[in-house]
Amino acid sequence: KIDLLTLLISLFLFASCESTSTIGLEVDPTSALEGSLVDSITIKSSTLIDDPVETSTAASHPLGFLKDPIFGTTEASLALAVNVPNDAYSFGTTPTLDSAILVLNYAPNFYGDSTSTYSIDVHQLDDNITRETSFLTNKDWSYNPTLLGNKTGKLYPTTRYKVSDMVTGKPDTLKSVTPQIRIPLDKSFFQQNVLNTNTANLRTNLNFTRYFRGLHVQLNKATSTGNGGLMFFDFASTNSSVVFYYKYKNNTTSANDTTSISFPITTSLGYKVAATIKHDYTGTAVATQIANPTVQYPITYLQPLAGLKNKISFPYLDKFATAVGKVAINKAELVIDLSAGSDALPYGPSPRLSLYRYDIAENRVNLPDNNAGSTTTPGDPRNQGAFGGYFNAVTRQYVFVVTAYVQDLLDGKTKDYGTFLASTPNSTFSIFPSITTGARSVIGSFKKTPAAGDNVMKLNIYYTKIN
Repeated sequence: KIDLLTLLISLFLFASCESTSTIGLEVDPTSALEGSLVDSITIKSSTLIDDPVETSTAASHPLGFLKDPIFGTTEASLALAVNVPNDAYSFGTTPTLDSAILVLNYAPNFYGDSTSTYSIDVHQLDDNITRETSFLTNKDWSYNPTLLGNKTGKLYPTTRYKVSDMVTGKPDTLKSVTPQIRIPLDKSFFQQNVLNTNTANLRTNLNFTRYFRGLHVQLNKATSTGNGGLMFFDFASTNSSVVFYYKYKNNTTSANDTTSISFPITTSLGYKVAATIKHDYTGTAVATQIANPTVQYPITYLQPLAGLKNKISFPYLDKFATAVGKVAINKAELVIDLSAGSDALPYGPSPRLSLYRYDIAENRVNLPDNNAGSTTTPGDPRNQGAFGGYFNAVTRQYVFVVTAYVQDLLDGKTKDYGTFLASTPNSTFSIFPSITTGARSVIGSFKKTPAAGDNVMKLNIYYTKIN
């Protein structure tokens, strides 16, 4: 029961504020003291360019060119180290190349228009990729302009392939392989520069990568059609390679035998793969927001591939604490609406978002509600098993449970050095920029008095007043 003195004090606190809009709080003082829900805490949000990210250790790597009517264009290319199958590999006596194929093994998460025509070019790198120490998304890899291979056509990122399997002394057979793209390479170049190379260049992988340097793969925008898309490749497995089909003289029978060998392209053995990603927002509303980060807009933007993140803050949360007094947060939810009309096919929304904060050194760290710790670092006992962040296709919302974080902010145990939203893969929550998904989202912003059907961002706080 609320006594008269408590009621008068609470009314005085609310009356002493300049206005409800000044503190960003529109809640009846009586109901606030009774303490069930406040959902009108001001949230400021802004679209920012995300940081470049290391790519050499990614689970998958992007390739493509996508024209998005909202986000502009995204372009992703690859730099690949090609590696010997084993030390001192020999192609045998007088080898003759039948064909050379660049095999790139698909990963899930193709994003874009699969009906477009894609033209993929292959060149030789100018520099030895294995000698580099930085593989950030904003690094350009120079290459020789001579075209070594091209594949033009539709993409089938989920369709298994049947390829010839060469068995020595027996007829070839067909075998089913994982979904992949197979790019024919220049036969003359690889005959001269790989099969006919000095044996010293094949003696070790270090020798070969220093000699051959690697391959560069990119979309040819001039000969591709449609709005395009982003494909992803799995280099963590050993299914990607340059495959050489060739004949060599059998020293026993003097006949010519036919065989094949794969020069692996993989990160699983510590070999190098890198992605370069470029976004162009020219002429879009995104560019306007980036140029005016202090302006509050009705929508903001999230984009993976080191694209766009969202900085949010709760500038009047301390005034809420002053007005209401000591409270125990029963539950706090950050609710984010997807902007209507922003996800027309094939531009689906991010299936999942990440939410993280900066520490005092501006390092990315988990919120306490999502801090499970590690084998070397203890987590937060208030860590939620269901932190949230998944897209709900029915409500068209993302919801995060942020109870512990809001409690710490109210109690002054944590200072908000920066709180951020970003796109993350459906399968993996990451507080760092992701390069394994292309799905982006347009989200609503806070509105003081939203109309029915408005797409907004709001903080629901369920609390109990502590006397």
